[in-house]
Amino acid sequence: MNSANDGSRTGGGTSGTLRGARERARSEITAAIKDEARTQLAAEGAAKLSLRAVARELGMVSSALYRYFPSRDELLTALIVDAYDSVGAAAERAAGLADADPVERWTAVCTAVRAWALAHTHEYALIYGSPVPGYAAPQTTIEPASRVGLTLITVARDAHRGPGVAPPPLAAELRPEAERMAAGLAADLPPALVASLVAAWSQVFGLISFELFGQFTRIVEDRDAFFAQSVARIGRDAGLAPAGSAGVLHREYA
Repeated sequence: MNSANDGSRTGGGTSGTLRGARERARSEITAAIKDEARTQLAAEGAAKLSLRAVARELGMVSSALYRYFPSRDELLTALIVDAYDSVGAAAERAAGLADADPVERWTAVCTAVRAWALAHTHEYALIYGSPVPGYAAPQTTIEPASRVGLTLITVARDAHRGPGVAPPPLAAELRPEAERMAAGLAADLPPALVASLVAAWSQVFGLISFELFGQFTRIVEDRDAFFAQSVARIGRDAGLAPAGSAGVLHREYA
């Protein structure tokens, strides 16, 4: 009986070892496919991404690669999710490590996003550049895509709960839209603040895109200083009051 039990344990262990080896092999091949796809993105752009070309460069037959990614769109989705998660993680780390001053935290998050973009230019272009012809992003991309924006909202929420915020006045004709955005993004924050944050978010990514895609060439030389000063001003204009300041939420901005 003991011998039979020992054999059962041995068999189970062998099965588990083989299963683990297969999973590791699959993970390694999946990573290799995505790495080669990123190389193609850099060389050809997302519109020309080809599963056959990826398979050829990896020495695989196309039918084998299709077992990992049945279509180009599924491979694109995996790359997009990875990119959003990567830049989102960078933003979250910066928010956690930054000083408690709201504008400094805002600036730290924006600076981390810019640093990621400079280090991953083609992945940035994939998620924040021109849409890929014929590709429609599935629902699975929504949560990863929200990470940077939600991090910036967290900075604003902490400021609202702590030193206070002072968003710009909200025009009467914009109030219904601001209330709709607040309901969907941060119902606990004043609509005026949420509207200003959405505008600020777009301005920050406009700065990054202008730098990455060459619009600052021969215009901005000290780009580190220019970016830091610009995003700090954007944060202040959005209503993030520095710690210890008199910036509080006025009644008419609620």
